[in-house]
Amino acid sequence: MTSRTTPGLTRFNTAQESDARAALREICASGAWGSAVLAHRPFPDSAALHAASDAAMAALTAEDLAEAMVAHPPIGRPVPGDPASVREQRGMAGASGALRAAMLEHNLAYQEKFGHVFLICATGLSAEQMYDAIRHRIDNTPEHEREIVRRELGKINRIRLTRLAEGAPP
Repeated sequence: MTSRTTPGLTRFNTAQESDARAALREICASGAWGSAVLAHRPFPDSAALHAASDAAMAALTAEDLAEAMVAHPPIGRPVPGDPASVREQRGMAGASGALRAAMLEHNLAYQEKFGHVFLICATGLSAEQMYDAIRHRIDNTPEHEREIVRRELGKINRIRLTRLAEGAPP
């Protein structure tokens, strides 16, 4: 099997460290994650980039995860003008008013219980699937939920890193 470096990955590998760090910050707001990924440049292919991201994600502390989550808007309220936020939450776009209201209510209860936004890799999920997930996850312990958040954030980062490697905007 041969490794294939895409144009986007080549740009990332050869970028000044400050520019590469800024690109990673758009993908994940955790400084520890970004530093750990940067330490492995240059990447021969997307698989190596994803492996570095996965290893960095596994090493994040609770504080690092909290830092990463600050950049994520609540489900159902994507950041206006942020194409990644809108794209990733596309499944909520056609939700009924009743489902949007229920999601907001559950978002607030989740945030009150856990102290952070409900984080889910929403790409490809319907509004109903996201609502079902929040309804089930709100009963988790904080420790269990933190590990679910870690996995979901890892999925989000992989999707965004793929876009970076392909040369698409995050």
